Amino acid sequence: MKVIVLGKDGQLGQCLSQQLSSSALESNIAAFTAQLFAKSECDLSNFQQLYEMFLTHAPDVIINAAAYTAVDAAEDNAELADTLNHKAVSHLATLCKDFDSTLIHISTDYVFDGRGKLPYAEDEPTAPQGLYGKTKLLGENAITASKCKHIIIRSAWIFSEHGSNFLKTMLRLGGEREHISVVDDQLGSPTYAQDLARAIIATLPYIAGNKCSWGIYHYAGNSVVSWFEFAQQIFSSAQSLGLKIPKTLTAIQTAEYPTPAPRPAYSALNSKLFTQTFAIDASDWRAAVNKTLTKITQ
Repeated sequence: MKVIVLGKDGQLGQCLSQQLSSSALESNIAAFTAQLFAKSECDLSNFQQLYEMFLTHAPDVIINAAAYTAVDAAEDNAELADTLNHKAVSHLATLCKDFDSTLIHISTDYVFDGRGKLPYAEDEPTAPQGLYGKTKLLGENAITASKCKHIIIRSAWIFSEHGSNFLKTMLRLGGEREHISVVDDQLGSPTYAQDLARAIIATLPYIAGNKCSWGIYHYAGNSVVSWFEFAQQIFSSAQSLGLKIPKTLTAIQTAEYPTPAPRPAYSALNSKLFTQTFAIDASDWRAAVNKTLTKITQ
């Protein structure tokens, strides 16, 4: 089975790169090869380049880890966000259908409106509030409409030792400031990117064995917390490692920290279906915070 990953330089792409090249993986997936492409090597929005990649490599599985993820910037760059998260994804799905390839695509908790009170299941109504979420939902719908073999994995609040993310921002601010304020009325489920990469890879044997149910799945953290509680966990772990932390961490309301893009007040995801289908537990994000900080400071 030939696996192609798009977006290898991103946070998730780097985690996939590490895990797909590990010797431990070889015992779990027989006769597979993996090739990863950066944007400079295969640009998702370059339709001709994408088509030529399919002709050259004839992939059995495409893992799309490429996307426009700048939530606030999307409000002022709607066309670019739509190109990457919707139009390019639609083209990719069509190619997967034409070449009989399976598409694994990563989506987001921001497709929901945030009015829920319990972690969202896959079949609950979507109603994104910002342009980022809207373009991601359009991408999802395009995949479904293409009728290609697909697994769409919605995830949330992704962090790791790679790229830019909330944990690394808190760590940087903790080293620079004595006092930090963090929003406490937005709830979600933090997800370790290495766990998400592991979950994606866990689907490959099912795909290879034709034992996979196509559709949408959720994979995210195993508990629901606010950004403030997430920050508390980060600084608690940082302090145990001897890292500098702020003297005070203050909980504030969303209204006190306005952003260009609206955020859902509640966007936690229920990973039960994914766990039942692919035998992978939800991300243990608390343990992963300490693991990430240890890697960053080594």
